[in-house]
Amino acid sequence: MKRELTSLILAAGLLTAATAQAYQQEEDLMTKDAIEQRIKPIGEVYDADNVPQPVVTATSSGARSGEQVYNSACGTCHGAGVAGAPKFGDAAGWADRIAKGNDTLYTHAIQGFNGMPAKGMCFDCSDDELKAAVDYIVENSQ
Repeated sequence: MKRELTSLILAAGLLTAATAQAYQQEEDLMTKDAIEQRIKPIGEVYDADNVPQPVVTATSSGARSGEQVYNSACGTCHGAGVAGAPKFGDAAGWADRIAKGNDTLYTHAIQGFNGMPAKGMCFDCSDDELKAAVDYIVENSQ
């Protein structure tokens, strides 16, 4: 009986200690700092008076060639045939497109067509640079 009573007292003591520890952890979670940390914004909002300045990068000395534009932007999809894009140098894949004329190809390159986004996602490319890239692709895919 004494042994059972000792075990019961020990169990009650352990339960009390565990409960006290749980309450302390809960109190720690409810401190002002802990709450502010959990609900802090993940970003910042800028208004007209607090606009970050754009990063200035070096600009090229002139328009890029069709080959340069192809290598830096177009080749990502047209090199591997991503999402059905006709592959660079594949005469059969380009034949029907080339038959529609360069003006149509220019329009598709600039405005986008089917799965191809506008400007092929090369938003720093001028229309003339995109046209040069189309010419480069056509010359190498006939």
